[in-house]
Amino acid sequence: MSTRRLPHLTWLRAFEASARHLSFTHAAQELNLTQAAISKQVKLLEHYLREPLFERKPRSLVLTKVGAAYLPKVRDGFERLAAGTEEVFGLRRSEVLTVRAPVGYSVNWIAPRLQGFFDRHPETEVRLVSSVWGDQFDNERFDLDIQYGTGRWPGYTAERLTWEVIKPVCAPALLDGERALRQPEDLVHHRLLHVLGYEEGWADWLRYARTTGVNSGQGLQFDTSLLAFEFAARGGGVALARSSMLGVEIERGRLVTPFEIEAPLQEAFHLISPETGRDHPDARKFSDWLVETAANDPENRRIRTTYRT
Repeated sequence: MSTRRLPHLTWLRAFEASARHLSFTHAAQELNLTQAAISKQVKLLEHYLREPLFERKPRSLVLTKVGAAYLPKVRDGFERLAAGTEEVFGLRRSEVLTVRAPVGYSVNWIAPRLQGFFDRHPETEVRLVSSVWGDQFDNERFDLDIQYGTGRWPGYTAERLTWEVIKPVCAPALLDGERALRQPEDLVHHRLLHVLGYEEGWADWLRYARTTGVNSGQGLQFDTSLLAFEFAARGGGVALARSSMLGVEIERGRLVTPFEIEAPLQEAFHLISPETGRDHPDARKFSDWLVETAANDPENRRIRTTYRT
């Protein structure tokens, strides 16, 4: 958005207060400035707009027609700015529990189960924010953080949430036709879809499946699993899905698994929190619920038992 035609905010603030009080003196008292400073700011605004906004009487101010027309626009702008600030930052100021999680995990794992937390703790408010990359934990912005990795974050306590396998997924249409996916070697005819940020990927799955002749580096790269899944669901290629983020798309029937082969992973999603520092009063409620729900997840239990990771 261009700011070429936007006057300085201080000028607009001086104009709005002066128009409301119809007095530079009273506007100055409200804004904790001198009467001369308010008068100068309004004059700068008038010069910028090339229109007088007030008729200056000996003991009062009167809005010109242009000033009267401009005032509601300025007020609306301030009100929108205040509302937007409250919408984005107001929850944090009121100390609502803030949890950050990767966007794919939030959509495919947390969201389908989150009502279970509110059923148990209806009085607790939660702000769930999403991330694409696992940036460093920010104590001022987040109370709990979910990140993907091996579980080693110096200075933080990490509780493992998932036990993962990876498996190829594709649109149902790719199971039929001249180049149908019937065995791993058939991947040579299809575009591989990669998700950035993971250490384990196509090369690991192909090695586990003992498949040769398929170039693990070819294809397209995406920065989130959601994008890769969407492109795969439209027939654009074959994605490699982590089990914790697969359920929703499989249930919808937009993606299928062409092979039974799944490769266990060392990496997983973890709930992390600082070892030292102020704890949010509701953090333990959420972390206990999340860890318990993850431990009781049937797919998690199956993978953990099968591969004993």
